[in-house]
Amino acid sequence: MNAVWPHLPALQVVIPLLGALLAALLRSGRLAFLLALAVSWIMPLIAGAMLWQVLSSGPISYHLGGWEPPWGIEYRVDLLSAFVLVLLSTVGAVIMPFAGRSVAFEVEEGRQAWFYCMYLICLTGLLGITITGDAFNAFVFLEISSLSTYVLIALGRDRRALLSAFQYLIMGTIGATFYVVGVGLLYLLTGSLNMVDIAARLGPTWTSDARAVVAALAFVTVGVSLKLALFPLHVWLPNAYAYAPSWVTAFLSATATKVAIYLLIRYFFSIFGVAIDLHALPMTEIIVALSLAAMFVASLIAVFETNLKRMLAFSSVAQIGYITLGIGLANQAGMTGGLVHVVNHALMKAALFLAVGGIFYRARSVLIDDLAGIGRKMPLTMAAFTIAGFGLVGTPGTVGFISKWYLAVGAFDKGWWILVVLIVASSLIALVYIGRVAEVAWLREPSPQLAQASDPPPSMLVPLIVLAAATVYFGIDTTWTAGIAGSAVSVLLGALR
Repeated sequence: MNAVWPHLPALQVVIPLLGALLAALLRSGRLAFLLALAVSWIMPLIAGAMLWQVLSSGPISYHLGGWEPPWGIEYRVDLLSAFVLVLLSTVGAVIMPFAGRSVAFEVEEGRQAWFYCMYLICLTGLLGITITGDAFNAFVFLEISSLSTYVLIALGRDRRALLSAFQYLIMGTIGATFYVVGVGLLYLLTGSLNMVDIAARLGPTWTSDARAVVAALAFVTVGVSLKLALFPLHVWLPNAYAYAPSWVTAFLSATATKVAIYLLIRYFFSIFGVAIDLHALPMTEIIVALSLAAMFVASLIAVFETNLKRMLAFSSVAQIGYITLGIGLANQAGMTGGLVHVVNHALMKAALFLAVGGIFYRARSVLIDDLAGIGRKMPLTMAAFTIAGFGLVGTPGTVGFISKWYLAVGAFDKGWWILVVLIVASSLIALVYIGRVAEVAWLREPSPQLAQASDPPPSMLVPLIVLAAATVYFGIDTTWTAGIAGSAVSVLLGALR
């Protein structure tokens, strides 16, 4: 164990990558599933060990190949990255059992081994983005995760999944181009690709060419915003979520956009924020305005959606608005609320999309009008859906309330009381579309086509119940969410110029 401990950062990336290689060699979808399940359950153990190490002794710096940074690639784990690593790996581990039956139902048998190969490659990329301390290496991992994501979306039986994957590919390529141009400008300015070294070379006394730094900031912001689906750069997300296999939608909604948000926070506060005064730029106003647009426009569209997956997809765009709102507030309470909502939204939306996957597995439809009375036929599934749904609304006793409370406090701290009113108003719109589904499911007579419907098998039901329970538990005990998030935010804000 002592020999393994120093290499945990590398193992966090290498194990799923090797797992993907082995899955590609397997012809059996069942064997590939068991391999992916084993790898997924190992990941949170590694991430948890690194979080414990960071909490007890500070950031971890791992030098690949023995090359000292900034010349070599560094894997760097601090409180923020460890926080996100634990989230990614834990969500993957919890929802992975659901994939066994869901993927077998929605993906052709000959493609299932490749499906799990692509999942492990995607997991490798997402973990790599979070753990690397090298700006260009982050781009490489970004492309690894993106390319595998396109395949995961396209593997669905619905032919519209192919078009959705292609649309995502186009938008993702544009975003990656913007990102790499921004990184190139930073390299021209500093001669380094190591994030810590870039921040040190820019430093709080940087005066050489502020315009070039602002240009790099703009390119990186647009590129990463495309990846995280910040309004109005979200056009790829609704179809990608709606037509991908159900398990893919749950995984991506809980992880992919969260990693992009992590990358945006990392650049804003750990790199650009030490070189230029972000408050002197209209960044706060722009991000807050786009966040509010997402919260209202996407929520209103969700109200009128007839497809349950598309409704939740537009809801995701709105919920991303709450996270970026915390980034725009850029104070202790607001940032804590945004970072906590990264975790809270992952829990709630994973539960919701798993519930939809269970509904599709039994009812063969995700059209809201076809699901009349399904709450009586699938009571545990719809109970979990309802709990997670009211979490999105921000009901007290759920994780959504914690996020919105911190955001409201952050708005009050800046004297923006009108923002508190808008947060409450947007939450009421969420109540409309969640309430609409609840009314159809619980208050109407079951439709004839649901005569044989019942809750899905335990392998699908247990992950859903665990996530719904977490939606309540972390709405009461915030030690591991708001506590760690608040500590990470204090470090980020303390480094600002």
